[in-house]
Amino acid sequence: MLGPKVWTHVNNGIWGQRMLAIIGGSGLYQLDGLKVEKQHQLTTPFGAPSSDIVQGQFRGQSVLFLARHGVSHQFLPSEVNYRANIFALKKLGARRVVGVSAAGSLRQELEPGQLALASQYFDHTRGKRDYSFFGGGVAAHVSTAYPACPSLSADITKAAQRIGETLHTDKTYACVEGPRLGTRAESFFLRDAGNCDLVGMTNVPEAFLAREAQLAYCAICVVTDYDCWMDDPSQHVSVDLFLATFQKATDKAKKVIAEMLQQPNSETPADIRHALAGAVMTPDDALSEEQLAWLTVLRA
Repeated sequence: MLGPKVWTHVNNGIWGQRMLAIIGGSGLYQLDGLKVEKQHQLTTPFGAPSSDIVQGQFRGQSVLFLARHGVSHQFLPSEVNYRANIFALKKLGARRVVGVSAAGSLRQELEPGQLALASQYFDHTRGKRDYSFFGGGVAAHVSTAYPACPSLSADITKAAQRIGETLHTDKTYACVEGPRLGTRAESFFLRDAGNCDLVGMTNVPEAFLAREAQLAYCAICVVTDYDCWMDDPSQHVSVDLFLATFQKATDKAKKVIAEMLQQPNSETPADIRHALAGAVMTPDDALSEEQLAWLTVLRA
């Protein structure tokens, strides 16, 4: 369980700040104008995060960065400790989280190299991941009918518009288990039966855990390929195709985030900021000291 060193982060003035957290691959901390201040190495009741968390200042705003797959990209999507990642960010003062992730396009108009915002999620994973903070004696049921924060999504959209960057909005993201790339049958199923626009491997359960932690969450999807539903095999997803597109498109996402950080934060809707109000069914007096401790962080 938690020891004294873990909780020092709560008492050193960091907790309580309303920081933006960015979850993505290596290199996202290289925003122009970012002043890196420190790296946080900590554990949580749910294990260790994927990497140390970088904290910096960008034009007067505090920002946290975490490499979802580790700094050397050593974790498969199903191996990422999503619970530890979200918990650590919340504990360090994050109140809004922008996830940046690669995604395949299931629609002709979502072209490789462009950006898209996910507003809905279709969970097509296989149960290998820890999907909730709750369980093991703490019962709760949080609404995820609208998993993306509309205020944060609007802030990102306005930032993209100000710099003239193409950003598709209100898209549905199908999350698959991986690590293999999908079959054509799966691609057609997700596109036609699931009515999904994007397919990726990482945004679930990240988006849902953010809601359990009462964090505003939105994912910027970097479109890298057309998955494998097209008839032309040269358009099918591959690691080579991914690498050829990803970095250049990620630079676009970084520019949008940098522009967004130059404007005041919008208010997070009350149904997100207080998502646990009425959701926890186990009374506090039935919880252990350790359970109440981590639940207090989520409730903050």
